[in-house]
Amino acid sequence: MKTENPDAARRLLVGGLATGLVAAIDGAASAQTPASNATGTIMPLEDPTKKYPRPPFQRQQQEWPGLAGKMNPPPDHGEKTYKGSGRLAGRKALITGGDSGMGRAAAIAYAREGADVAINYFPTEEPDARDVIALMKEAGRKAIAIPGDLRDEAFCQRLVDEAVRGLGGLDIVVSNAGRQQTRQSILDISTEDFDATMKTNIYAPFWIIKAALPHLQPGSVIIGTASEQAYDPSPDLYDYAQTKAATMNYVKSLAKQLAPKGIRVNAVAPGPIWTPLQVSGGATQEKLEKFGGMTSLGRPGQPGELASIYVQLAAADASFATGQVYGSAGGTGQP
Repeated sequence: MKTENPDAARRLLVGGLATGLVAAIDGAASAQTPASNATGTIMPLEDPTKKYPRPPFQRQQQEWPGLAGKMNPPPDHGEKTYKGSGRLAGRKALITGGDSGMGRAAAIAYAREGADVAINYFPTEEPDARDVIALMKEAGRKAIAIPGDLRDEAFCQRLVDEAVRGLGGLDIVVSNAGRQQTRQSILDISTEDFDATMKTNIYAPFWIIKAALPHLQPGSVIIGTASEQAYDPSPDLYDYAQTKAATMNYVKSLAKQLAPKGIRVNAVAPGPIWTPLQVSGGATQEKLEKFGGMTSLGRPGQPGELASIYVQLAAADASFATGQVYGSAGGTGQP
């Protein structure tokens, strides 16, 4: 078709190119502007190497199992930073070791995502547990404290029963509680020590999952806490590392067993995380002083940095994830 006015056509073409160029520049500028969240608050970039304390750390020692409230510097469990968005609204969760560490971070996050939560902890950890209960209640959720020793099978069964009664059901089980004691040699590990570690880290999840399974409906989830120790064990954590390898294995096995029932099973595998586990016999004072310095980020992780992983594994939109081990190790580890 012949153009009646070639000059006008050229003006239209040039004008269109200019408009497209301006749009492209505007788009590039927008891409460089930090996105805002649902409240309209700009979310700035954060340098992960400078976000939290780095070694050297002060030498410090507590009696097992230790208290987060007495650590220096105190761990960050997301108390002031984790913001929920209703991803777990109406869910009912049981978390072992919910007073501190990753269990506390998960408990806070779950409550702020809309879940009702029961936490278990060793009786001497009551001060930390009270803080967590208060934070969950502040989020407007039901919060239940169930202290007790997971090395006792009868208590593990009672723990599940109390959680089910108190929450009105159960659809998330997080086996997080762990025992870690550093020993330079296998010759330094007594049968009593070995037994305590195995019962806390392996027997307890076995007993708890067996008791919980009749209550879990399709769509429910089980989450274990493994470790980079499952893949790259330290020489002074002979017994603890074995339990974390076993955790990884039972997660993968159980995931296959329960998949036809619509129940997902996954695990989180942290690297060096700043928790009472380290200051209550889990690390030597020399290792504690340099704790986390060997990671690519040059520092240990904080429990709050793993909270979103526990949320994601529990959320319905992760429905294709089962039998997976999610790592968070600051650049080390293999998961």
